[in-house]
Order: sequence, then structure tokens, then C-alpha cells
Amino acid sequence: MSNTITIEPVSRIEGHAKITIHLDSKNSVKTARFHVNEFRGFEKFCEGRLMWEMPGITSRICGICPASHLIASAKAGDEILAIAIPETAENLRRILTLAQWIQSHALSFFHLSSPDFLLGFDSDPAKRNVFGLMEDHRDLVRRGIRLRKFGQEVIEILGGRRIHTPWAVAGGVREPLDTGNRDSMLGWIPEAKETTRIALTLFKEVLDKYQQDIVSFGSFRSLFVGLVSDKGDLEYYHGSLRVMDGLGNVIADKLDARRYFDYFAERAESWSFLKFPYYKKLGFQRGAYRVGPLARVNICDQISTPLAEAERVQFKEMTGEAGAQNNSFYYHYARLIELLFAVEEMERLLNDPVTLGRTTRSKALINRSEGVGAAEAPRGILFHHYTVDENGVLQKVNLLIATAQNNSAMNRTVTQIATQFIDDAKLTEGILNRIEAGIRCFDPCLSCSTHALGAMPLHVQLVSEEGIILDEVKR
Repeated sequence: MSNTITIEPVSRIEGHAKITIHLDSKNSVKTARFHVNEFRGFEKFCEGRLMWEMPGITSRICGICPASHLIASAKAGDEILAIAIPETAENLRRILTLAQWIQSHALSFFHLSSPDFLLGFDSDPAKRNVFGLMEDHRDLVRRGIRLRKFGQEVIEILGGRRIHTPWAVAGGVREPLDTGNRDSMLGWIPEAKETTRIALTLFKEVLDKYQQDIVSFGSFRSLFVGLVSDKGDLEYYHGSLRVMDGLGNVIADKLDARRYFDYFAERAESWSFLKFPYYKKLGFQRGAYRVGPLARVNICDQISTPLAEAERVQFKEMTGEAGAQNNSFYYHYARLIELLFAVEEMERLLNDPVTLGRTTRSKALINRSEGVGAAEAPRGILFHHYTVDENGVLQKVNLLIATAQNNSAMNRTVTQIATQFIDDAKLTEGILNRIEAGIRCFDPCLSCSTHALGAMPLHVQLVSEEGIILDEVKR
């Protein structure tokens, strides 16, 4: 066996990456690395653009979660204008955020991850995909497609198109919602609830079936970070930051998300374009943290909608009410709980008379030189940080993305799975798939997060016509 095992590309994720597994002289796993090998550089090329353009520009960072960037960018613009937006506009932004959760979580669970659960980690890779699922689980696949369609249609109704919509702006949103479109959205709710509850029942059976496999799927203590409301509810739009340790202890609470840079730092490594954020107070090693569905369900005291709250209580019973679930495989479970919450919460907002208000935008000039917008994207807390001059021209941009904040945890997860399954025995495709599946727990979105601080990693090879490496340079 070679001293390095490479899995490239990592399949069924958004973006391009590889995994390298490094062995010692006895062919035991020494470490494993998740390499993000694409670079886009949105932060840098946004400099010099007008602040008003940023929601439209940054919504194009990603085709999977454009609404999350749109909302975070618009909120940063609100801060620069130093204004409060109309209540109707906030409701509509919240609905857009929930629609983003629904379409993204549905894609992750039904299309990208469920082939592993339902067909088996060791099943034929040619069939271990959504098309293979259609043979034995046609109704589930159809339901998953329709659930994602629901989220996308809500985004299209509000913003005029399903991806890269410029609908949210600094100060609010461009247009109000009419009654007909509101009723169209409400018509989806019963089916969406039913599909999500079917998926939850199915996944609980998966937990029983694969206990021996998933015990090592990134099971380690880390910090968890996300937004909670003033009452400690699961939050996704406003609220404050909470930091919990792996034992379930809240070690920091009511942190102002607009001051995220006071609490978190970002580190770059030479072998990846993806940054490694960490909690400053504990340093790089001890300060590694996870965000997203598992973090949000762990840190909240309760969920404000009844069906999702009942599921959260069951979830917490697995570790004890005061504990935290540290196994990364349970991201899938938490993702389904959030799907149910998103459907319930959207129904509540759509039935709120304020949502049909006609005043949707506050207007002002540049009143601050700096603004931070924070919102919970499907994969975790997202920060947009802009610095502008007196004319609103961007001088500096920093985007702290959820996938980057999970970077340390993803690397620990693949290392743990590789250590558990790789030995001197034959290396099987099923083992490699389990290692990839560890990454799919986090549902990484690499288009969003591909930028680094400091020197960029570079590997250039000079190869002859015969395929012989004549020279190579690494930076």
C-alpha cells in the first residue's frame, strides 16, 4: 500500500475537493486531510464596488445557497445605513431564509446522503445515487424532489427567480407579497410536513441499522456555535451568538454577532484554500468549533414550533438533556429537525397579517463606515463584513462562511473514519465511501468558502510527453 491514499474527487458534495490519507511505516493511519482545491476570491474583487451592489453580487457566490448570502449582505447594508427595516420586510426576509433551508436540506438528505443509508455504504457505486434509489424508494425520491421544489418556488415567488435573486436590498426588500402568492405557498405546507416526518421516521431506523458504522463518524468533543433568540430558542435571522462546549456547557452567551471578529480568528494552511476559523479565547487547537444543524440543535434551549420541538426533545434524550451530541453523523438527524421547523415557521409567518404589508423598504444614505450582516445559512452561521468610504465604495470585504467554520471538524472526521476502517487488509471501495460520507455529514458548500489568507498553496508539475515528472514546485 502507498504511504498516501488519495480520494479525488470527493463525490456528492457541492464543489471540488479531495481527501488524502497519510500512513506511517506500518500502514496505520497517521492523519487525513480534506483539501479544498478551488479558489474564487470574491472578497478581493468586491473591493471598489458600491455597497448597494453587494446583495446582487454576493448572491452569485453559490447556486445552492444564494439566498443566504443575499440576506447576510442586505443585513450588512442595513448596518452601514444605520436603519431599522420595516417589520414586513423582516418577515419576508425570514421566509426567504427558511425557503433556502428547505431546498438545501432536502437536497442534502434526499439526494446526496440517503443513497448511503438506504442502499448501503458498500453497495455498487454505479447505483449508489439518486437514480439507484428510484428503483426501490421511488416515492421517497419523488417526495424529496417535491420538497426541494417547494423551497425553490418560494424563493422564485419572492425574488423573481430561483437562484441569484437580487430581491433583498439594504433597507429591506424590493417588493411586497400579494395574497395569491401567499396562498400558493401555504398550499404546499401539509405535504412538506408529511414528507419531513416520513424522513425523520426513516432516519431513526437508519440510526439503529448502522450503529456500528456511525460510532466513529466524527465522534469527538468540540465547541458548537450558532444564533439563539433572547429566550434561548433556535434562531436563524436575529439573535445573539452562543458558544457551547462538547459536554453541553454554555461557555459564552449573548455575544453580539456584529462583533464576530472579537471572538473568532481565521488561520490558513498551505494545503487548502479553505480557512480554519477558531474561537480566540481557547486558541487554534482547543478553539475548533462546529456550526450548522448539529450545532443549532445542540445549543438552543428549545424550538419555538411544536412538532420540531418534540423531535428536539427526542434528539436530546440520546445524550441527556444537559449534554451535547458530538457525533457528526447526527448532522443528518438535526437537518431533518430543522426542515420540520422551517416548514412550521414558514406557515406561521405566512399567516401573520404583517407579512402582507405594503411598506417593505427604509431608505437612507451612508451613515457608518462598517457593517456586519449575520444569518444562519443551511450549513451554519454566515458573516458578511464590509468597510466602506463616505460614498459607500467598498474598501475591505471579509466573508466568514459556515463550511470554513466546520473545516477543522471535517478534517478530524475523515481522520477518525480512516483510522477506524483502514488497516493492512484490502482497501475497499466501501471503506473509501465511508470516508467521503464523513464529509457529506457536513454538507459542505465549497463555492462559498474558497478563499484563504496569506500565501496561496500551489503545486506545479512539469511532465514529459511520456508522463515522466521532470520537475515540480510546491509552495
